[in-house]
Amino acid sequence: MKNIAVIGAGTMGNGIAHTFAQSGYNVQLIDISQDSLDKGLATITKNLDRMIAKERITELDKQSTLDNISSFTDITQGVKNASLVVEAATENVDLKLKIFKQLDEICDAQTILATNTSSISITQIAAVTSRPGKVIGMHFMNPVPIMKLVEIIRGYDTSDDVTTTIMELSKKLGKIPTEVNDYPGFVANRILMPMINESIETLYNGVAGVSEIDTVMKLGMAHPMGPLQLADFIGLDVCLSILNVMYDGFKNPKYAPCPLLVNMVRAGKLGVKSGEGFYDYSESRKAEKVAKQFIK
Repeated sequence: MKNIAVIGAGTMGNGIAHTFAQSGYNVQLIDISQDSLDKGLATITKNLDRMIAKERITELDKQSTLDNISSFTDITQGVKNASLVVEAATENVDLKLKIFKQLDEICDAQTILATNTSSISITQIAAVTSRPGKVIGMHFMNPVPIMKLVEIIRGYDTSDDVTTTIMELSKKLGKIPTEVNDYPGFVANRILMPMINESIETLYNGVAGVSEIDTVMKLGMAHPMGPLQLADFIGLDVCLSILNVMYDGFKNPKYAPCPLLVNMVRAGKLGVKSGEGFYDYSESRKAEKVAKQFIK
């Protein structure tokens, strides 16, 4: 397995491409937008420069990594000769099903199809293909080049051979793969998202402010980042999407998104990616500037 195709040049996609390329794999990075590809490659270059500054890699390592990446706006050309395709598109079930139907038609019959979904059923995704045994979840953590964990999610029909192959491949990337079963949110988000949602409820109910909530969790629970700041980095739209998937899957009100989260997403306050979320990333990063206007 030497040629890896990655679909989506956004935060997760470019991080996955970076990680494979730095480990010596030929990466075919695919996005329908040339602008997104350019931004993704610029992000990879910037992150490699940071690693050079921290003396983790050399200039030669950086160039070798970049040389391992080629970009495509045509998915058919992009997946050509790929042994593994990793889909890292937006967390939208209809979009992912559409992509996997297309991949099943254009990829070689032996190609493994993986999704970086953080909540959507692998079994549901696999069902739209003629190769459910070769469909698997590879849920990388953000930032991908740094975070060690990869959740490996087996669908109902995912074969033992494919699971073993992907577990071993993850280890070759310097990651620690952990196998989990296919239930909404898997393990990481089934635990994380209710905590983030409860943190937003705590803010919504006026118990404490943004910085106070994050400080309690950082200093009291030894979390490296507070849950509201983490939500900003994940993307509030992504948090909302995951909670909706879990709520629909479990039919349990404990997964119902907080009204504050819903309103902020409707207003386009998505966190770091939009410049505003629970914190202000566009100016001086003043806590609560944005969130307060949605609390009634």
